[in-house]
Amino acid sequence: MKKIFMAFMLCLSLFMCGCKKVPENTVHSPADLEGKTIGVQLKTTGDVYATDIKDADVQRFNRGRDAVLALRDGGVDAVMLDDETAKVFVKEFEDLTILEEPYADEEYGIAIGKDNSELLEKVNTALAKLNAEGVIDRIAKAWIEDGEEQSAYDGQTGSDYEAGTLVMVTNAEFPPYESMLDDGTIVGIDVDIMKAICDELDMKLQVKHTAFDSLIASVERKTADVAMAAMTINDDRLEHVNFSNTYMYAKQVIIVRAK
Repeated sequence: MKKIFMAFMLCLSLFMCGCKKVPENTVHSPADLEGKTIGVQLKTTGDVYATDIKDADVQRFNRGRDAVLALRDGGVDAVMLDDETAKVFVKEFEDLTILEEPYADEEYGIAIGKDNSELLEKVNTALAKLNAEGVIDRIAKAWIEDGEEQSAYDGQTGSDYEAGTLVMVTNAEFPPYESMLDDGTIVGIDVDIMKAICDELDMKLQVKHTAFDSLIASVERKTADVAMAAMTINDDRLEHVNFSNTYMYAKQVIIVRAK
């Protein structure tokens, strides 16, 4: 009987140790981030912003989802992410919320090699046409407001493309901009926009998934023609690649626990 009791107490002790209480939220505005533990995805804009916050302990993750899970478990105090991606996670996890006050405004561009000015000009021309025709707005609305999950653009249906193939690298961890279906197909706002661009250029689009911190390097090394992954145009990236004209505007926001 004594052995049974001791075994029960051991199991109870192990159970109690595994039930760590998640601390209450202490971040109610961007000003509260000073001195806090902040989760970010490695090499993203959130990583850049969080690094500049006084006394912040920046925890870097390979995926934004991993940062969000750490927030739910109490491993970090807040997560910095792009607004539309943050909305997807908050919709999935009801114990999280987004602070009303955004941290910063952002502009997204398509990264293209510095020695490929011809492609840059063609992409910008295509973007201008697609914007004027409302194609980009329709794609964004379908994914952001209407709940599209596979494709909001009917194109890339040809069997022969005179200008060849365009290789786009992305990080399929940023819904609704890019994510991966169960069959490995990469979908999202950015993919649909690039499909539309490629149709204008008479090129076949090929999309490849890679780590976010490898996107710029892939363009520099010419293993890809463009990188597109809800990527903010900033001075550091402009040292390595050129960017297309802005194709979307967004905000960097802060996710916290709801309680």
